[in-house]
Amino acid sequence: MSATPTALLHEATTRLERLAADAEHGALDPAIALMVDALDRGGVLHAFGTGHSEAFAMEIAGRAGGLIPTNRFALRDIVMHGDRDVEVLTGSLEREPWVVDELMATVPVNEHDVFLIASNSGVNGSIVGTALWAKERGHSVIAVTSLEHTARVEPKHPSGRRLSEVADVVIDNLAPYGDATLEVADGIGAGAISSITAAFIAQLLTLGVARTIADRGETPPMYISANIPGGDEHNSVLEDRYAGRMRRGA
Repeated sequence: MSATPTALLHEATTRLERLAADAEHGALDPAIALMVDALDRGGVLHAFGTGHSEAFAMEIAGRAGGLIPTNRFALRDIVMHGDRDVEVLTGSLEREPWVVDELMATVPVNEHDVFLIASNSGVNGSIVGTALWAKERGHSVIAVTSLEHTARVEPKHPSGRRLSEVADVVIDNLAPYGDATLEVADGIGAGAISSITAAFIAQLLTLGVARTIADRGETPPMYISANIPGGDEHNSVLEDRYAGRMRRGA
């Protein structure tokens, strides 16, 4: 297939349709159950990703139509909320295992919280290290990763493990090895897909949690847009219940 907009649309819609079908048949139910249980126990859902996978965390935490008891953290928090200087924020930081302890010292974590971690490759030191940190402290971990890609690359964490080998629940983002779906020249690809599928997965999980709570006759704790009348007031009341346990930065 030629590298055209229609071809990219085909690559995207084929994967999104497969994810939707899998979700209809219960493939995401184990992850949704962990998330609902955490919220029932007063927990918060922590979302983490590096590089372009941070987009997944942004879909989970702090957006209209999303769940309020959520927190997004990022590598830059070791500067924003820690003691590091900004010069440490290089492109290679995501590969470094040492960053995990400093990063997690900045994250407000309680015993019933669940972690959602996205990484297309699933092998970088900060990603695997964060998953291990959570597991060692009794937290459940939900991973969103490319099973095709991660199987073909070597782990960069000293444990020799991949994110998919640490998490309690693994969701395949269906991205191919290398992420690009279309070849535009000999050996040169374009049309990366993991951000699109990860965003859809985030919304499927959010929808699943909200529906589960609503089906019990309860009102799910959801954000409404701050850009409509009453939005700020609605959101603030619910955010106050989790004061100090989630951040909403600029």
